[in-house]
Amino acid sequence: MKKIFYIVEIVLGFLHPLSAQEVSLTVYNQNRALVREIRTLSIPSGKSNVTFADVAAQIDPTSVHFKSLTSPDKLAILEQNYEYDLISASKLMQKYVDRQIRLVMEKGEVFEGKLLSSSGSDIVLQGRDNAIKVVQSSGVQHFDFPNLPEGLITRPTLVWMVENTGPENHNTEVSYLTAGVNWHAEYVAVVDAEEKSMDLGGWVSLENHSGATYQNAKLKLVAGDVHQVQPRGYRGMEMEESRMLAKAAPQFEEKPFFEYHLYALQRKTTVKDNQIKQVSLFPLSKTKIRKIFIYDGATSEKKVQVHLEFENKKTEGLGLPLPAGKIRVLKEDADGALEFVGEDLIGHTPVDEKVRVFLGNAFDLVGERTKKTSKQISTRSLEETYEIVLRNHKKESVEIVAVEHFWGDWEISKSSHDFIKKDANTAEFPVKILAQNEVVLTYTVTVRW
Repeated sequence: MKKIFYIVEIVLGFLHPLSAQEVSLTVYNQNRALVREIRTLSIPSGKSNVTFADVAAQIDPTSVHFKSLTSPDKLAILEQNYEYDLISASKLMQKYVDRQIRLVMEKGEVFEGKLLSSSGSDIVLQGRDNAIKVVQSSGVQHFDFPNLPEGLITRPTLVWMVENTGPENHNTEVSYLTAGVNWHAEYVAVVDAEEKSMDLGGWVSLENHSGATYQNAKLKLVAGDVHQVQPRGYRGMEMEESRMLAKAAPQFEEKPFFEYHLYALQRKTTVKDNQIKQVSLFPLSKTKIRKIFIYDGATSEKKVQVHLEFENKKTEGLGLPLPAGKIRVLKEDADGALEFVGEDLIGHTPVDEKVRVFLGNAFDLVGERTKKTSKQISTRSLEETYEIVLRNHKKESVEIVAVEHFWGDWEISKSSHDFIKKDANTAEFPVKILAQNEVVLTYTVTVRW
């Protein structure tokens, strides 16, 4: 079987694709990209076929747009085809059924004849004397094929039937959508010793599995939820993230675009197939943070969550649209080493909005929630009393926000602590607890429906 692949390599070597004069790649964070290429093509007068190789293997053929920039009114597109019957060992065998091939066995024996079947572990040949020969494929050293069968190609190719009534040389533009290209943002935050501020840096991670390489391309990234109709069998790519601190100067220019945000790389770059490329989104920026402890007894028995909150404002050191992505938080230990303290996903965040990052559960803080009473007032109302015990085993005082959820029309008639009505279904009780101490919070709520 080795000779098959050797022959394929020779065939590939004789195909010289036309190089693109200009490549633009716009990537959406939904596993999709728009590719735009400008190439100069020599097109004879009259009707002919124009081939356009080196397109992405995951191209959406229905999205292809082809036009002449030189003489748009002189080049008519009569038909468009997407050819993707790519060459392989099994395809060669299929195409050579009922045709002559030559087998060379490991012991030097040679068989020639018409290929009748190559399924399973046996190869069936018909010799010149019409004798049938069954050969075990495991004993074949290599196959010899006279030529490449018609219809097999070495790479996905677009083919247009055109009618040219203008010049021979045309500057042409081809654009299409392809799956297999994705990007997301990654953030690394380093919290200071007092846990009052952090240095935040951003990276862009771009992953290309589209089946094509984009040489020296103009790169743009679109952040936002762009609606698209998913074809059957479409699957997004999950990606691994890196852990790097951004120190370089900003390389992307950000601007609003339609109802999204567009980030244009201020230089050209090559995006290789099966490559993860990472580029600095913005340099390290110092911003104030606030540590928040939250106890939600309805979702967690005793765990108290730890959150970091910061404001995406220019006055706070940030103030730029933050694309959705993963944020990792580190803190410097006493020996100077950075230690990982948690990570979370953030959504697309406009300027002047707050960002809250969940990092984990506090070791030395505990909460317990108990329903003390429940009384039916009427057929459509209920009165309940709850007790929440919050314990602080730390050596310093803390504030824990106890979160309670309700349904229907609710009213808190009694409470040992002040509360904030967060929304139609949520109340928050900020409770200060001294070091090595505990606080008991009680409240009574009436719910009507």
